[in-house]
Amino acid sequence: MSGIPLCLAEGPRVGIRHFRLADAAEFTARARESRELHRPWLFPPTTDDAYRAYASLLIEDPAKEGFLLCARDSGAIAGFINVNNIVRGGFRCGALGYGAFAHAAGRGLTGEGLGLVIAYAFGELGLHRLEANIQPGNTASLALVRRRGFRHEGFSPDFLYIDGAWRDHERWAITAEMCGTAGA
Repeated sequence: MSGIPLCLAEGPRVGIRHFRLADAAEFTARARESRELHRPWLFPPTTDDAYRAYASLLIEDPAKEGFLLCARDSGAIAGFINVNNIVRGGFRCGALGYGAFAHAAGRGLTGEGLGLVIAYAFGELGLHRLEANIQPGNTASLALVRRRGFRHEGFSPDFLYIDGAWRDHERWAITAEMCGTAGA
């Protein structure tokens, strides 16, 4: 994958790699261009300082894994998928957070990237379960997890504090068994 550093996995159109501090300028420019797409669901960093703080947590915290989705043809950052709140031991679970950037939205790149992240999480990271908590009105995100085979597990009122208020969320999950990658 020419031009894409530290590629962890690749599909036909997208590859995944870890966040780097050097990605600040491109990431924040994409985030600023994508404000209309992201609001009111998502608030990725739009300044270099905010990006450094955000990426540093993903890079340094063992309970987080951050992945940039990069177009294979150009290396351009198309979106991101993070596995947060990773718990090891008997639980082996993580919570997903993700977003596409406007220039890449609606092209299936996030779905392809999510498939790569799921395989990486169940393989390399040794997780058994991934969860996605989604606000009920976020139809694009709900459609994404449905397409990737997640099952709906419930509804959590006042679940996450986003944009100044506690927001309701639907709970969705996928396990290694559901993907045919179950291990010990």
